[in-house]
Amino acid sequence: MQEKIKSEGKCPFCGKTFAKAGINRHLITHLKEKEASGKPGKSFLVKVETNKRWGYSPYFLSLWIDCGASMKDLDTFLRKIWLECCGHMSAFRKREKRSGRDEIFDMMDEYLGRGNIVKYEKMMEEIDDTVPMSRKVKDILYKDLILEYEYDFGSSTELSITVMGEYSVKADKKIVLLSRNEPLDIMCNSCKKVPATQICTACIYEKEAEFCDKCAKKHAKKCEDFEDYASLPVVNSPRMGVCGYTGGTIDMERDRVSV
Repeated sequence: MQEKIKSEGKCPFCGKTFAKAGINRHLITHLKEKEASGKPGKSFLVKVETNKRWGYSPYFLSLWIDCGASMKDLDTFLRKIWLECCGHMSAFRKREKRSGRDEIFDMMDEYLGRGNIVKYEKMMEEIDDTVPMSRKVKDILYKDLILEYEYDFGSSTELSITVMGEYSVKADKKIVLLSRNEPLDIMCNSCKKVPATQICTACIYEKEAEFCDKCAKKHAKKCEDFEDYASLPVVNSPRMGVCGYTGGTIDMERDRVSV
């Protein structure tokens, strides 16, 4: 996929369009207004995007999450809108605990060398960074927290979840999709004239892997794998082209490429 592709999202409150970098700052102003007129409670504005260690990604979600939701509710939502393909395992992890892992692992050989299994086991408990799915978000989330999320521990899709704000008002439901990047301008790698609709997973690391319908037919004549198993649809998700992912079941009007 092309780097630095244009990424924008619409505000559901006023209908205006903003760049990825500015949409959440704008949504914060509307949620503050909600605090004055909405039902008292507790909720969070959460930004979801691809883990930045993998480089720039145009994909994002802006979610309004009620305190009554569980981490499992969030996991289910992410699966339905961006990830679910084959029922893979997933996990939320605390980034602040992960930052100290290397130093602790360096000490393990020393403890094991001394035969101090008790200290080793205690150390492992202290660096357990997995957030239980059963926990309520009110017990986990707070402003500026960053969680890491991984779906599929083989062909992984890794996400970063940032809490942008905390509000004294109930969300309209457990998880509200406030904004999402609009379908991206992913052009056909071959003709470069129209949007791509299919991706070849066998050629995903080659110069030409994303094709319009017309060029896909030409590619199928050159790539037996494409016609056999490697053709997947271009969809609005960071899991596009991975495993058997063919698209989500939430926000379907923005799930496929605009042709």
